[in-house]
Amino acid sequence: MRVNRAWLGLALLMLPTSLVAIDTTALLLALPRLSADLGATNVQQLWISDSYGFMVAGLVITMGTLGDRIGRRRLLTIGAGAFGVLSIVAAFADDPLVLIVARALLGVAGATLAPCTLALITNMFNDERQRGRAIAIWATCQFTGGALGPVLAGLLLQHFWWGSVFLAAVPAMALLLLAGPALLPEYRSEHAGRLDLASVGLSLVAVLPMIYGVKQLAVGSDPLVPAVALVVGAVTAAVFVRRQLRLETPLLDLRLLRNRPFTAVLVALVFAGIAMAGTGLLVTQYLQSVLGFSPVASAMLFAPMGLGTAVGTILAPALARRTGRTAAIAGGLVCSAAGSLLLVGVDGALALPMAMVGITVLALGTGPLFALGTGLVVGSVPAERAGSAASMSETGNYFGGSLGFALLGALAAVVYHSRMDGTSDSLAGAVAASRQLPADQGTELLHDAREAFTASLHVTGVAATVIFAGLAVLVLAMRPAPRTPTAALPDYETTPA
Repeated sequence: MRVNRAWLGLALLMLPTSLVAIDTTALLLALPRLSADLGATNVQQLWISDSYGFMVAGLVITMGTLGDRIGRRRLLTIGAGAFGVLSIVAAFADDPLVLIVARALLGVAGATLAPCTLALITNMFNDERQRGRAIAIWATCQFTGGALGPVLAGLLLQHFWWGSVFLAAVPAMALLLLAGPALLPEYRSEHAGRLDLASVGLSLVAVLPMIYGVKQLAVGSDPLVPAVALVVGAVTAAVFVRRQLRLETPLLDLRLLRNRPFTAVLVALVFAGIAMAGTGLLVTQYLQSVLGFSPVASAMLFAPMGLGTAVGTILAPALARRTGRTAAIAGGLVCSAAGSLLLVGVDGALALPMAMVGITVLALGTGPLFALGTGLVVGSVPAERAGSAASMSETGNYFGGSLGFALLGALAAVVYHSRMDGTSDSLAGAVAASRQLPADQGTELLHDAREAFTASLHVTGVAATVIFAGLAVLVLAMRPAPRTPTAALPDYETTPA
């Protein structure tokens, strides 16, 4: 494949990569308006918001492996066409149930896009340096798309109705359908074997209940149902793992975890997702509930987190050539730890600049992990298994984000509750209660509640610092062993560590 055609193909692949991430978060600002227009209940709002992410997370394993079997470009084309059509359906939905179904089906289509785009990059770029640069660009689009989604939504909602948030994807998917056959290669594995439908079912039953349980715990619902969902998911996951280890051509090749750097990066992707999602949740709430910014203004102020990730991923290949991939990833994680620690200083007159600098430095440091680590994951396997490896990376990202909201959100809630001596469960509740009190008492309650929430942000920053520092140690400790002729999987270090 000629270099110019490869880079044009990469530019084309960035469209679905960005849009899948944007669609995950763009609805946050549109949800109140569309719920009012459609008359959606609180439960229906929850499903409108979450059905997309649930289906993407539940099916990304299946779709990554399916692309290896039937053809990555073919599956990408099918997914893009479906995504475009379903976006139109969602934009003009006149009933909450129609929108819920459309969002769920959009998640099915979205699950085909991310693993196929990443796997195709391994076919399009044979030169390792060019492939590393291409994966860095891919990672930039994916990990900044989620951060910029609310910003795009805010701009659209200022001028158009809520359906415009969905229609933004249609021109991009149309372009992909038209130009894809000319710019993108087709690849399928000749030895992929049949798709094991039992494994597909097990993967869904394992992933969906676990993510549902984590999300429900994060919003403070009755813990019984989420706990049951987590147990069901965990038991099914154990059965899934046993089956994959027995199959000759598994849906998900878990034998790849024998590669120490591969495993270290997957663990790092999960826990970095936890730290980023948790701090992101607290900072956005702090901007709105403590500093008093509107949702649109908060989304704009939060944009530096996405830009920090973009800069970090773009600079990662050059940094790796100087220091080696292991050192670049570990050094970036140390930088993220420093950014997280800055959040401890968010208070008083310097609250806004400290928060902005903190999340920017934190995001900047994750760039090498997302770019170089993702490159390691897909580069550690033969070309015919790239889709399976990409799906493992994507699953780690989704689990990390969901766990971050639940775990660090729960930690922040505990700190807030203790600081308020049990008199208030949330800052939103304190705001509502203050309106029913005399002016002086209401003012005092709000002051105490904001101080308590600020303390919870500080503790979250400390927790994220510990996570990032621990991941830096893990990555250095699990660097590649010396190459041996009988190594089952290729080493990823191409420059001295």
